[in-house]
Amino acid sequence: MAENTSWMDQTTEGFRPPSDLHPEIPHPARIYNYFLGGKDHFPADREAAEKVLAFAPATPSAARANRAFLQRAVRYVAGEGITQFLDIGTGIPTAGNTHEVAQQVDPAVKVVYIDNDPIVLAHARALMAGPGHGATTVLQADLRDPAAILADPRVREAIDFGQPVALMLVAVLHFVDDEQDPYGLVKTLLDALVPGSYLILSHATGDFDPPEHSAAGKAAYQKAAAQVSPRSHPEVLRFFEGLELLEPGVVAVPKWRPEDAEAAEAWAPGYGAVARKA
Repeated sequence: MAENTSWMDQTTEGFRPPSDLHPEIPHPARIYNYFLGGKDHFPADREAAEKVLAFAPATPSAARANRAFLQRAVRYVAGEGITQFLDIGTGIPTAGNTHEVAQQVDPAVKVVYIDNDPIVLAHARALMAGPGHGATTVLQADLRDPAAILADPRVREAIDFGQPVALMLVAVLHFVDDEQDPYGLVKTLLDALVPGSYLILSHATGDFDPPEHSAAGKAAYQKAAAQVSPRSHPEVLRFFEGLELLEPGVVAVPKWRPEDAEAAEAWAPGYGAVARKA
C-alpha cells in the first residue's frame, strides 16, 4: 500500500451503516472515550461510566495512564525498527494514536486498526479524511475471530506477514471472558507472526483494589456490549508464554518505563508489558 493512503480510502468496503451504533447499549470504546474526556459517547455510555466513577473516581487518570503506556511502548518498538503495527481493539481515535506516535519515529510505518464498533470507524474516517497521514488502514472486525482478521485481504494488503509485526492488544482482552478462550485468540495471532515481532498488551486487574471495587466494576459493564473480566498478575503473564519479556516485565501500566517519577506513581488498575517473539 502506498504511503499517504488515508483511512478514508480504506474503510468504504465492509463499513456498517450507522444503524449498527446501538446508542442504547453501553459500549466499552465509548465509555473509555468518556474517561479520556472525549465527546464520542451516548447517555447509556455516560451512565455506565458514572457508575464506575462513583466507586473509582480516579478512573480517568487511569485511562490516561494506559494511553501513555501505549505511546511509550509504540515509540520503543518503532525505535527498534518495527514498521508494521496491527492494533486490535483500537477504540475511538483520540490524540496520540498509534499511527501518530509510530510515524513520528518512522514516517514509513504502516498501521492497521481493528475494532468491532462502527462508531470507531465513523470517527476514524472523519479524522483521517484530510492530508498528512501515513499508511494507515482501519477495518471493522472482531478480536474473537482472529482467523478472519488474519485472512482479510485488506489486512494482507497492508501488512507483510513475512516481516516482523507489532501486535497491539491494549485494554481489550479484559472484554473477552474465559469461555471465549482469550489465550487461544492471542496464540492464533502470535502464531501468524515471524520471529522479531512484538506483543504490546495491557489488561485490567483487580489486584490493586478491594474485592468490592472489582465487583462494582463488573456490575457497571453488565448491560454493556461486552462485560469486563479483570485478571490477576499470573493470568496476564500467561499471555506472554513463549515470548521474551522486555524489562521491567508485567507491571502496573504507569511503571512500564515511565518518563518521570510522578507518572510512575499514578494509580491504574491494569498491567502492561511488551514482549518479543524469538
